[in-house]
Amino acid sequence: MSKKLMVVDDSRIVQIQLQKILAGTDYEIVACCQSGEDALSMYDQVLPDLVTMDILMPGMDGLETARMILKKHPQARILMVSSLAYDDTINEATSIGAKGFVYKPFDKDQLLKSLEQAFVES
Repeated sequence: MSKKLMVVDDSRIVQIQLQKILAGTDYEIVACCQSGEDALSMYDQVLPDLVTMDILMPGMDGLETARMILKKHPQARILMVSSLAYDDTINEATSIGAKGFVYKPFDKDQLLKSLEQAFVES
């Protein structure tokens, strides 16, 4: 049975890249959101097994969005995906409850390994 993913990233290119990488794997993208606000409303509709969350987005950023999703759904799995590879950002994401951090640009092996780890650590 495939695992349902919700992709939250304001870049259509990243959304398409994730769809290509995950084609033929055990992961199915059930929703793509381009803002934190969209992610908050969409989460309850699709109840994904995992969310990939960009940090820098217009409006509500990914850290605040993750915080709000986890407050309402403590069991949620969120994997941060960002080019912001600063220690304080990673530490904040971890303290919020993110299951991991994937650095952009990412490759298939790196992404799949991070997705697997997010499920193991739950």
